[in-house]
Amino acid sequence: MPTALITGATAGIGAAFARRLAADGFSLVLVSRDETRLAEAAERLKQKYGVAVDVLPADLATDDGLERVEARLREGVDCLVNNAGFGHPGHFLEVPLEDEVRMLKVHCEAVLRFTLAALPGMRARGRGAVINVASVAAFFTRGTYSASKAWVVNFSESTAAEVGDPKIRIMALCPGFVRTEFHQRASMDVSGIPGFLWLQADAVVNEAMRDLALGRTVSIPDPRYKAIVAVGRLIPRGLTHRISAMIGRK
Repeated sequence: MPTALITGATAGIGAAFARRLAADGFSLVLVSRDETRLAEAAERLKQKYGVAVDVLPADLATDDGLERVEARLREGVDCLVNNAGFGHPGHFLEVPLEDEVRMLKVHCEAVLRFTLAALPGMRARGRGAVINVASVAAFFTRGTYSASKAWVVNFSESTAAEVGDPKIRIMALCPGFVRTEFHQRASMDVSGIPGFLWLQADAVVNEAMRDLALGRTVSIPDPRYKAIVAVGRLIPRGLTHRISAMIGRK
């Protein structure tokens, strides 16, 4: 039975990946900081899908947490989903430096280290997949969050090109607004976001898995967001900076 390790696995997109991969017959390794929620999620998945589920409590903003997950990845997995992440409610100049550094550790260092830990085993077996959850924010400018997600996209594309093996697929997933706990936990006011821009986590994951099967290195779920990104690439960078700044003030 193939094995998938998912970070940030107890809610939102991570939980949706856990459900989808369990339904596809993967045994799971769930990673999160909250041991209670991990145990509850594991029990639900075992009962519903009849798959083996291990839990790995770890804080990915700490070296100890990163090392624990790296050690498990070196034992071998068939699919790695780097999903853990968070946002800040304030502007870049308003956020404490230690919080910004913590974000970079979770969004960038963890993705780098976990991918490097998983790839040798995948290359030895001649198969595997790494899905790095980024955001459509990667294509725009909105502080450290969008900068970190742009790094995830570039890293995923660069690593896929370097590996150069179609049986080892590496993809950045770039969803837009998704109905999860993400914004609430970051104390973000999203009341002004139009209803038609919200996506469902399970739909995002289903499209991501389809794009992965097609060998795409970047997945932008939903035609609405594909159009938004396409238009954003045509607009002069100076204008996108101003639009992003106006959006950030709302």
